[in-house]
Formats: sequence, structure tokens, C-alpha cells
Amino acid sequence: MEFTENCKPLSVFKYFELLSSVPHGSGNTKAISDICVDFAKKHGLEYYQDGYNNVIIYKKGSTGKENSEPVIIQGHLDMVCAKHPDDPVDMAKEPIKLVLDGDYLRADGTSLGGDDTIAVAMALAILDDDTLTHPPIEAVFTTDEETGMFGAAGLDASRLKGRRMLNIDSEEEGVFTAGCSGGVRANCEIPVKREPYGDGLVSYAVTIFGLSGGHSGCDIDKERGSSNKLMGRFLYELTKEMPVRLISLKGGEYDNVIPGKTVACVAVSQIDADRLEKLVFDFDSIFKKELSTSDPGVKLVCEKSDERGDTVILPDTINICRLLRILPYGIQNMSMDIKGLVQTSLNLGVLLLEADRIKYSFAVRSSVATQKKELLDRVRIVTELFGGSVSTRGEYPEWEYRKVSPLRDAALEAYRAVYGGEAKITATHGGLECGLFASKIRDLDCISYGPELHDIHSVNERLGIASVGRVYRLTCKILESLD
Repeated sequence: MEFTENCKPLSVFKYFELLSSVPHGSGNTKAISDICVDFAKKHGLEYYQDGYNNVIIYKKGSTGKENSEPVIIQGHLDMVCAKHPDDPVDMAKEPIKLVLDGDYLRADGTSLGGDDTIAVAMALAILDDDTLTHPPIEAVFTTDEETGMFGAAGLDASRLKGRRMLNIDSEEEGVFTAGCSGGVRANCEIPVKREPYGDGLVSYAVTIFGLSGGHSGCDIDKERGSSNKLMGRFLYELTKEMPVRLISLKGGEYDNVIPGKTVACVAVSQIDADRLEKLVFDFDSIFKKELSTSDPGVKLVCEKSDERGDTVILPDTINICRLLRILPYGIQNMSMDIKGLVQTSLNLGVLLLEADRIKYSFAVRSSVATQKKELLDRVRIVTELFGGSVSTRGEYPEWEYRKVSPLRDAALEAYRAVYGGEAKITATHGGLECGLFASKIRDLDCISYGPELHDIHSVNERLGIASVGRVYRLTCKILESLD
């Protein structure tokens, strides 16, 4: 595509376009990693690429700063691949189709991947510009951040000499993040039994969709509806009204995304069909009323289905619906120290009924390690009470706020010079790789910031064009100020 003259600096947007030319969802990062390696080779820069597809590119300091302490510029290569449910695009094989939309850059029918392609694009533009003043740079591009920060967890930090790091993975311009929650993914499963589809039954596909979704860290405080939890609420009421058997159940795609669509196929007696349709109508009205502000597009619908597979036996169907009704979800604790900050939460991101088990997974977050453990214990206890088991993966540490931070002070001063005002210092409930780097690099001084990004991890994701230019100038100013 052709970027307009308003897309400045042009080099950043051109690198963003290059990076977007290859699929780079989590777990599919080899091609974008190789683009970064090819960049380093072309520019004669030392680089390192590991088995996780992490890349480090090294650049010497500019004249007069050759012997300064290195600074790490860090972002992640992977993105969350979200698309419209009926869109045939294969995001594992096809590039992102970029669209200029007024003051924003977005993608055609999919998530944009501004989280966190923009960080990599900015870093490459800085590495490409020999007119800038800066200390030695270690540009670190990690992988699979969105599914558990596996790249950062596996990175050999001994290859880094820097003890100060600019993480460009935040979405609100004018805000410096100086702390984040830790997290863990909980994979749960409960065995179920099936029986042949019975005589006198009729199948219905019940679908809840049209919810806003969003990031389970950044958007959990917006009280948006979870299609998985709402479906559990409806199904529980359905089991109270009539005998019902589940055939299939599927909702959500990623642990850390608030699910926006869930589909359940159920079998009921012919004589109960009208009552099921009425209950769907009633709960559609209930959800529309309750979620009119957070999720104005929510819909609950049903239609007769041809699905006639083996059904989950009645007792197990009832147990599944009870389970979904009582599993914890959403905000559990608010911070007593930082006003408005979520301290502990969890998101039921993925739900899938298989032939012999139901599987579901949570993203559990907290800035207090003991509360994270307590919430994980609750999930484990509930699951085990229903005869299931829980395993964990992708655990990452919280990033504690530093009262003394020379890097933060330098960033605040640079912000004043670029913007003529004061930046805000905060912490986030989202997980950032800063916590993992801080656990690997002793006394790491780190801040996180970024340009204006809206509705990340969704098809509505958009990147503020002018904001990119300002944040790029800010980054260059920070680098210039560092000794």
C-alpha cells in the first residue's frame, strides 16, 4: 500500500508494512523473525537468533556514546489473530491487509497486530538511522508473548549487557507503565460420558455473539460480557427447565482474550422445543438489557440443527452447566494502593467439549503473588470437585514498581521536551515481559510505553497514526538523553 505524507516517520510505517507482509500469530513467528535477521545482515549489524525465534540485534553507540551503558529496546514479534467468524481468511497463511482509515491504521477484517508490531517497526527504524544520537542498543524481539511469554522465558539473558530497558508494549500515549501483574494459564479438563442420540429428540444450535471482547488484562475492568460465562448461565437455566443433553460446545480462541462468541449444540425432547426457543428469547432480552452499555451488540439466538452425534449423558450435562455457572470470572480484587487498578482477575478464555471430556482454560492475573495462587487454588478446587484436573503453563512473574528509577526520570524529562506537558506514571493489570526480564537481569531499570492503540486483539484494532510519530520522537529523545 502507499502511505500518505501524514504517516510519519515514513520509515516506521514502511517497516510495519514489511513485518505485516508475513503471518505472525503466536506460534507462527519464524518468517517475521527471519525478516529481522535479514535486516541485521543487510545493515551489517551483529545479531542473535535462537530456537524460540527470538532475535537480538546489536548496534554500537553513536559518536561520543560508544562507551555508554547499553540500552535495551524491546517488543514482541507475535500477535493475536482475530477475525470475523465467517471470514474465510487464513491468518496462519495470509498477510495482514493494512487500511488507512482517517487518522488511524487498521486491518481489513482482522486484527492489526499493532500489539506489538509497532515496537519492532520503531526499533528497526532507529537501528536504520545513523543520524540519531544514542548509547549502544540491544534490540530484543521476543516471541509467543500473547500465549504465555514463552520467548522471553526461554531467552538467554546473558547475551544482554544492558541494565535499562524501553519496552514499547503499552497502548495509551502519555502513560509510562512502571509495574505489572504476574500471571499463569490454567488448563482444566473434566471427563464426560456419551450415549447414542435418542429417539424423539431435536437438536438446536444456540449461539451467543456480538460481544465486545478485548484483552483480558487491559479490558477486564470494563465489565464486558464473556460469551463463555453467559452461555453457562443460559445452559444452567435450561437444565432447570427441561432434560437437555449437550452434543457440542465451543467458545473463545485465546486464554487472554475475553470471548465474544460461544456456540452450544443441545438435544431436547420434541415437546420441549417451544420452551427452549422461548427461553432463548427471554435470555436474549436479559443480556441485551444487562449489557446495553458494555456490549450493545450482544445477541442470543437458536436454530434447529442437523447435528445428531452422541450426546453427553444427562448427569454429565447437568454437571457441566453447573460448573460453568459457578466458575469464578472477572475482577476479584482491586488495588488498595493505586486507585482504579485491578489487582487480581481471571478470564475463562477457551471452552471446548470433546468426545470424552470438556476442556477449558483461564488466564489468571495478579500483582500479588499470593492472590494469584489463591485464585488458582479456587479454580483447581472447583474443577476437582467435578472430577477433573488442572495443569498450569506459561507462568510469569509480576513486575514490582521501583521507587527510584533513573530511566523513568529521563523518560519523564524527554516527555516534557517533546510534548510540553507531564506524563502519567501507572501500573497495569496486563502482563508485560518486563517482569520476566526483571527476573533474569539483576537491577533492571525498565519502563513500558507506546502509541495510541484501541481494541487490541480484535477486528476493531486501530493504531493512531500521529501518535506513532510522537512516540517515535519521544523514544529518540530518551535515547539521546541517556549517558
